[in-house]
Amino acid sequence: MAREPRTSNSGGDDAAGAAQASLDLAEEGFETLFARLESVSQQLEAGGLTLEQSLALYEEGMRLSQRCQALLGAVEQRIETLRQGAGGA
Repeated sequence: MAREPRTSNSGGDDAAGAAQASLDLAEEGFETLFARLESVSQQLEAGGLTLEQSLALYEEGMRLSQRCQALLGAVEQRIETLRQGAGGA
């Protein structure tokens, strides 16, 4: 599910947009989020974007990265719990 990068608007839409983006990230699985993060990274590396577009993509990439890290942390914690429950150290 590809999304267009958000560009800065004058007005209060940025806070609402960030809140909606956070909700969208919470509903997506790791693989989808990681694929979008790769796409964002490739777009930034390719260049040819305005400063505003680059900033919007960078912000999206940071949100995606944080969500991916949170999901991985939760999985690591589950694995550790399973290992401890099985008597492993």
